[in-house]
Amino acid sequence: MARGRIRSKLRLSNLYTFGCLRPSTLEGEDPPHPLQGPGFTRTVFCNQPHMHKKKPLRYRSNYVSTTRYNLITFFPKSLYEQFHRAANLYFLVAAILSVFPLSPFNKWSMIAPLVFVVGLSMMKEALEDWRRFIQDVKINARKTCVHKTDGGFRSRKWKKVRVGDVVKVEKDEFFPADLLLLSSSYEDGICYVETMNLDGETNLKVKRSLEVTLPLDDDESFKNFMGTIRCEDPNPSLYTFVGNLEYQRQTFPLDPSQVLLRDSKLRNTAYVYGVVVFTGHDTKVMQNSTKSPSKRSRIERTMDYIIYTLLVLLILISCISSSGFAWETEFHMPKMWYLRPDAPEDLTNPISPVYAGVVHLITALLLYGYLIPISLYVSIEVVKVWQASFINQDLRMYDDEGGVPAQARTSNLNEELGQVHTILSDKTGTLTCNQMDFLKCSIAGASYGVRSSEVELAAAKQMAVDREEHGEMVTSTRVYGTCDSSGTREIEVESGGDNDDNPRVPIKGFGFEDNRLMNGNWLRESQPNDILQFFRILAICHTAIPELDEESGKYTYEAESPDEASFLAAAREFGFEFCKRTQSSVFVRERFSSSGQIIKREYKVLNLLEFTSKRKRMSVIVRDEEGQILLLCKGADSIIFDRLAKNGKTYLGSTTRHLTEYGEAGLRTLALAYRKLDEEEYTAWNSEFLKAKTSIGSDRDEMLEKGSDMIEKELILVGATAVEDKLQKGVPQCIDKLAQAGLKLWVLTGDKMETAINIGFACSLLRQGMRQICITSINSGGGSQDSKRAVKENILNQLTKAVQMVKLETDPHAAFALIIDGKTLTYALEDDMKYQFLALAVDCASVICCRVSPKQKALVTRLVKEGTGRTTLAIGDGANDVGMIQEADIGVGISGVEGMQAVMASDFSIAQFRFLERLLVVHGHWCYKRIAQMICYFFYKNIAFGLTLFYFEAFTGFSGQSVYNDYYLLLFNVVLTSLPVIALGFPALYQQGTKNLFFDWSRILGWMCNGVYSSLVIFFLNIGIIYSQAFREGGQTADMDAVGTTMFTCIIWAVNVQIALTMSHFTWIQHVFIWGSIGLWYLFLALFGMMRPSLSGNIYSILDEILGPAPIYWMATLLVTVAAVLPYVTHIAFQRFLNPLDHHIIQEIKYYKRDVEDARMWTREGSKAREKTKIGFTARVDAKIRHLRSKLNKKQSNLSHFSAQDAMSPRSL
Repeated sequence: MARGRIRSKLRLSNLYTFGCLRPSTLEGEDPPHPLQGPGFTRTVFCNQPHMHKKKPLRYRSNYVSTTRYNLITFFPKSLYEQFHRAANLYFLVAAILSVFPLSPFNKWSMIAPLVFVVGLSMMKEALEDWRRFIQDVKINARKTCVHKTDGGFRSRKWKKVRVGDVVKVEKDEFFPADLLLLSSSYEDGICYVETMNLDGETNLKVKRSLEVTLPLDDDESFKNFMGTIRCEDPNPSLYTFVGNLEYQRQTFPLDPSQVLLRDSKLRNTAYVYGVVVFTGHDTKVMQNSTKSPSKRSRIERTMDYIIYTLLVLLILISCISSSGFAWETEFHMPKMWYLRPDAPEDLTNPISPVYAGVVHLITALLLYGYLIPISLYVSIEVVKVWQASFINQDLRMYDDEGGVPAQARTSNLNEELGQVHTILSDKTGTLTCNQMDFLKCSIAGASYGVRSSEVELAAAKQMAVDREEHGEMVTSTRVYGTCDSSGTREIEVESGGDNDDNPRVPIKGFGFEDNRLMNGNWLRESQPNDILQFFRILAICHTAIPELDEESGKYTYEAESPDEASFLAAAREFGFEFCKRTQSSVFVRERFSSSGQIIKREYKVLNLLEFTSKRKRMSVIVRDEEGQILLLCKGADSIIFDRLAKNGKTYLGSTTRHLTEYGEAGLRTLALAYRKLDEEEYTAWNSEFLKAKTSIGSDRDEMLEKGSDMIEKELILVGATAVEDKLQKGVPQCIDKLAQAGLKLWVLTGDKMETAINIGFACSLLRQGMRQICITSINSGGGSQDSKRAVKENILNQLTKAVQMVKLETDPHAAFALIIDGKTLTYALEDDMKYQFLALAVDCASVICCRVSPKQKALVTRLVKEGTGRTTLAIGDGANDVGMIQEADIGVGISGVEGMQAVMASDFSIAQFRFLERLLVVHGHWCYKRIAQMICYFFYKNIAFGLTLFYFEAFTGFSGQSVYNDYYLLLFNVVLTSLPVIALGFPALYQQGTKNLFFDWSRILGWMCNGVYSSLVIFFLNIGIIYSQAFREGGQTADMDAVGTTMFTCIIWAVNVQIALTMSHFTWIQHVFIWGSIGLWYLFLALFGMMRPSLSGNIYSILDEILGPAPIYWMATLLVTVAAVLPYVTHIAFQRFLNPLDHHIIQEIKYYKRDVEDARMWTREGSKAREKTKIGFTARVDAKIRHLRSKLNKKQSNLSHFSAQDAMSPRSL
């Protein structure tokens, strides 16, 4: 027995004029697609998946993977990534050479650190990829119902779904693969699909099956079902599909309206049946994905260049050393009797100095290898892991509602967060929470709604602050709406008084507050008939479906857009509740007073002309219970106003003023109008319109548009609505802070242009007065090369004119916004045009790209990244954002309710867009500053240490002898100087800075020069003090081990005191790491010196018997340490006094508690520190304030003018 239908057997296809045409199946009217040539070779045998096991039909499985490695590729790919680093590659060569006798060190002193460094990094990479693998396992383990040969449906994991399988998907489930829709729970095969994971749109899409497959409406009907699909090969185009279905000895054409794409969700439909066409990586969503790239931060790439510089220095001094050794071998070796010149070895033979020099070059390269800091990578990895844990544990980035913390999915890019220049953001689910609030309305020339928008509130508060600064006392502020004589609303800041509005229970979609319209009070207004018509338009003109909430007893609505849902919620609260939809009617429960009787009225739906981006309006033609035919219309004000009758413009002037005011308040507006139709006029029009609706051909849309224009005219304006787009919590403030920090924000969305523009206004990327540059493409009229060339020339002409307009602008407050759609972007991203597009986009304050595919998002991101050379960050929440997240330098995923694909592909994940501010401005800046200082310090200490080896070798005739014990060399990088530099990674150490100036080449070279200076001081002062005088009381002189240990002690003191001077704040951690490292050095000398001589060698009892009793050892340590750090102390002292950085000033203010003693000064200085911006909430408020001030100045000038006239009048005289 067939399953029952759930929507009273609605044939919903009758509602949709433009978007849901069912092709005719009559022979000759709609021929099948000609599928020939490459790109159209796929054949699918429906309900026969076993047919695809043989070649050439062996299609991919439905298993998907987003990991970077697998068991086979992990070691080769990971090792390649590790030795892609210059330092690791050098130490690999050095470790290989250390095995040979020419090495001046023990081989394990080179091999062990390399294995430790590379192994630790590979373990971290494996852990991060393991997390991606676990997420893949969860998705592949989802279950769906698949048809079995016995006629029943059984549950099966997604990864086991095969091409040709018939699957059954139920309400609110995701589609496991790309399916051909066969039938649905609706009688006419209609289903609703949410594609937010694909294109970012939350508006429900209508899909419909072929007429011929409608009988396949229950499980039993598929027992003998067989058919063949011949269609296009896998491709990334989300909006196209070409194919034919061969069924019952006939061929039927297929189009995108019959295809259900993987990762989209079934909504408002009990179930659908479909046959699998594409699986796994052949699906369109996976075709739009890109391989997970290996990302490296800019600091790490810059670090490679520093390593190359040090390698050049290493080779240079090694060549000097080998040349010096060759010179010594040829000219001085015969005089060195103790080397037996009469029986020389190959290495010391004066006859072959060139050979000796070449062999010594290898020794020198290994000896001076400590110029390259191998432990730098280990220390960086440790600090980055700690930094990532700080991000993960930050309670200020924890979402209480969802219980989702922030997560650093990779620690490789922590410091990159502090260098972001451009943010590329998705819209739906990232900036918005897909909810509109009905806030204000204009009806019959009167404005209603006293609740202020966020923009109005911010403007009022800012004006109150300005009045305070000018000495005017403002104890508290209240923001409310008033109307002047012209009906224009103003924002006033009233001194004193409290806001005594009664708090009310929040209603989803309804933020309206005005008792004049509530509880039937509208009946006492001057124009109740117009208000009644306004409410009925809200309740009738839509395509929504009501659902009764049993708990509240109210109806909720499944609408195609959030706007419609908010209008219906408003109509319900005003007393006009839409409660039922049948095949031909809508029912509204009307209540005319708070205690009045509810009247249920039926309105027969005759036609519905739905909204499209081209029409920018929606109309419904209904017949009321009195038999009157009404056309109810809502749409963009510019479209509606052009279609008004002469007698329908009564309220045009006041409504226009209200719309302007609503726009300045950041609200989305629509105009509402109606028209009464005569029976004869409607009948004549409807017959013509039905012909256009049922026609088949390329001119069908044009015919429908002409038919709509014929009836949508001579309208009577009733009023306008103003809804506030409910952004995610804190989004405007976050965008404002990021704009003040100098970051640019681009919005890339799959939504239509109008929606994207409205969101731009809502989040203050756009504002009233901002000049919008809309780049669109003309209709080519065909697919020929000439038509495409004409389209490109038109777009290029638009870009050229826009660039000239921006450059010629002289107004300092002028701001431009670039808006471009996906079709135009296809041409703009071609090689011969993309840089002109980028040049225009960079000059604009904000950029919005709409109707873009996932592939285009990735291409735009790549263009910005490569074209500007700046750090880019992409943020999104759906599968359609994966491409741009992976393409950007940094990818941030929103842990939303719609899948985890974006999070899986991201480098960092957060629960809300507002947390991006803290992630960048706080953690990003901290991570950048610490890593930059840490790297500079590492190069400083290794240069200071490594050059002393060169000086000593030169001092000893380039003999290749190290002045330091092998154990000293091992401990220097691993223990004695690595812990203090790791201490730089704690958040409590640094106040937030506002400029990232810590890793430019001037600073890097400055630290290198400081290292060279320290090496000179440490070596020559020690040699000068110790070499030519007695070392102990008994007159003994110092041997090489005593000199080396004294010199090494000075190095330990100098580099640790140096790092202490770079710190801005000390905690117990810093004291333990810095002074503990110095104490550890003395402890090592004492304990290791106690071991038997066979282990301790020449440093046996060196501290307690040789160095400890010698005063010159302690005096040399003190003198050398002070001399080594003196230039840096002088530099920072002069810098803080004469040219302080921003964080120096903040530290001083905080230290002296000026921010507590003078809060107004602190606020004023904070406002001065922000970057000048033309987008964001602050820029919008500034524009609003300029507007209000100009109005106030105009009023004051008028008052002064009238006062002067009164003074000169005869009456006053």
